[in-house]
Order: sequence, then C-alpha cells, then structure tokens
Amino acid sequence: MTTMTTMTTKGAPSVVVIGAGQAGSDTVAALRENGFTGAITLVGEEDVLPYQRPPLSKGYLLDAGVRADLTLRSRAYYRDHAVDLVLGDRAVELDRELHEVLLASGTRLPYTHLVLATGARPRHLPIPGAELAGVLTLRRLADAEAVLARLSGVRHVTLIGGGFIGLELASTARALGLGATVIEAGPRLMAGAVSREMSHYLEEEHRYRGVDVRCGRAVKALHGDGRGNVATVETQAGELALAELVVVGVGVLPNTALAADAGLAVGDGILVDEHLRTSDPAVYAVGDCARFPSPHAGRPLRLVSVQNATDQARCAAAAICGDAEPYTALPWFWSEQYALRLQIAGVTDGHDRAVVVGDPSTSRFSVYCFRAGRLVGVESVNRPAEHLLSRRLLSGGAQGPTPQEAAEPGFELKTFLRARQNA
Repeated sequence: MTTMTTMTTKGAPSVVVIGAGQAGSDTVAALRENGFTGAITLVGEEDVLPYQRPPLSKGYLLDAGVRADLTLRSRAYYRDHAVDLVLGDRAVELDRELHEVLLASGTRLPYTHLVLATGARPRHLPIPGAELAGVLTLRRLADAEAVLARLSGVRHVTLIGGGFIGLELASTARALGLGATVIEAGPRLMAGAVSREMSHYLEEEHRYRGVDVRCGRAVKALHGDGRGNVATVETQAGELALAELVVVGVGVLPNTALAADAGLAVGDGILVDEHLRTSDPAVYAVGDCARFPSPHAGRPLRLVSVQNATDQARCAAAAICGDAEPYTALPWFWSEQYALRLQIAGVTDGHDRAVVVGDPSTSRFSVYCFRAGRLVGVESVNRPAEHLLSRRLLSGGAQGPTPQEAAEPGFELKTFLRARQNA
C-alpha cells in the first residue's frame, strides 16, 4: 500500500474521494482549482498513480512510449496540492452517521463531503470454461499487462463482444499482424452505441481489414486444450472458433456495493440528482458508477466515458465549493480503430431516422441521428471539425438541421450554421 500524507487542520472541512480513476483524480484537481482549502484524500485500490484507461486497448499494446506515460498527474502534483494519496487500499464500509469511511487496512477517514468515484468492473460470461487460462477482460492496467504478455505468444486473438473494447482490440491485433475474430451476440456491431448505418460501415471496414466478424452468435462455452488453456469457443449454434487468446468485452457493471451497503439509493448505478448528490446530501457520485438525470436523453443515464467522468468531477467539485449548477454536459465519445477516428456527439440511441452526410467509401462521413424530427446526435468518421461543430450545436440546445436539410446533396454543417447566423 502506498500512502502520501499531508498536514491537515483538525475540524476543517474535508473531502474523501473513493476511486482513483479519471473521475476521482479529476475531482481532487477540480476541488483545488475551485479554491477548496480543506483536507482532501484520494483512495485507490490499485497501487499505481491514477492513469488513463482509453489507451489500454490501443496504444498501450502497440507502443512502449505510451506504456511509459499513462499517468494523469505526477506524484508531485498530489504532494504540491496537498492531496493525501492512499493507493493499494479500498473502502469497505461507509458510516454516514459518523461521516467516516473504513478502509480494508483498518484506516478510518473522516469526511465532511464524500465523493464516490468507484467506477465499474467488466461483466463476466457465466459459461463453462470462463476460468481457463488465456480468457481475459480488459479494464485495468493489470488487465492490459496480462493481454500484452500473451500477445507475443499467439497468432490469433478472439474477441467476445463487438463493442468499443472488442473492435479496438481487433484493430490492434491486426496492426500487430495477428488474426482476429469478433463474436457478437447481437445482430450488429456496437448496437447500443451507434446507428445501424455506422454499425454496417464498421463491420465492412473490419472485414476488409481481415477480421472474422460473426454477429448473432451467443457464446455457449469455452473449451480447453487439456492443459488448462483456452483452445476453442463454441457458440449456441454449435459453431467452433479456434482461440489462443480470448478477451471478453461484453460491457461493465457499476460498482455500487459500498453505496448500497450504506443505504444509498442504487439501481444500475448510484442514483444521483442533477447536482450529482446521492440520497445523502453529503455524498456525491461521479463517473462510471453514477446514474444521473440527463437533459439530453430525457431520462436517467449511466455513461462510461472520459468526458462524462471529467465533466461530472468538475460539477461535483463546484457544488462542494458552494457553486452548485445542474449537470447538463453533452455526452460525447470517441474510438480509434485502424486509421479511423469515430467521434459521437449527443445521445443517439432511440433515434428514428438517420441521414448519412458524405461518402462512407472515402472514410470521411457523418451520420446525423434524429428523434421526432429533431437532431439528437452526430456520429463522425475522420471529420473532427464537424464533430466539434455538432457538439457546440447540441450543447447549446439550438435547433439543428431537419432530416430533409441534412439529406440535401452537398450539405455541410459549417455552411448551415453560417447561413443561420447571417439570416
């Protein structure tokens, strides 16, 4: 366990942040930026400095330079900003009456405000063979190290799940000269994240790059080689696929046990209000573990993204410092696969019409998603300027183009916005 101790003043306001991922690290930074002068303690289960997760499925596996520099902030940063950094320890009990958190080490941390940034954990497949060697998930640094250690000894990688993790790892495998198979239980890739049009494009791109894409195949079992290693994947339809290395990417589950045991309201996440406060006003929840009311979706959401973690950290920190504002940040996401940069602005699930703008064959195009005639999201491939414009438009709540306007030949969002401004 690593602990960094700073001097604190007895009786002064104090904040304890549980979870040292993006949301937790950004929360303590935002507290200091907002002028909070009380004691701050950041607790992380992993015995490493808080680090970036997105590179773990891409650059970390390809580039030693990326592996050497994942940290979000240096150890000196926490020291210089008087943040008590407790690593390699975890919170096991929350006493809301005494305003204390009990750690596994036996340490008790008093707080005035508590921020739960407990994140999420990979969903595991409850199937025979899931415990075989060579069956991995990818969420933490240790997971990426395990994947990296096995990549050098295999010729083929099998990804169970055609979401962000599965497709990014498939592209990474191909970049390393390895074969790749993606097995997706649903009818199409990234069905919960992108439009049918974008899903079709991504499937065709991965097939073109040599990936064996199998949609509509639920996995029934994993079979070993007789020596404890995974050897084949069997689908419910009875198909078999060779598997030297299997990475399961079928979603994540929010870490809510600490909150639930303390009597806080939970339900597919820790439930928070528009200021990210839990059912206890002294306790906030941010990042992957928080389920919050979204004005952009019109319903509660739980998002797993860097943007959401960072923006919620700032919102909660401002509220703790007495400057509470509702959390209204527009969700946006990105994924890098081969030379493709997919960027998504807005909440596109539930859209009832999609318009393709540009030519997918050039790998530079967008899909405009509408719900009841209103633009709710834009998915862009290799169009960063259009992504930024769409974020600005959707964040401001202004009326975007209609489906008919977006479908006009040669439509450009930049021209549309300029014409509206000059009207």
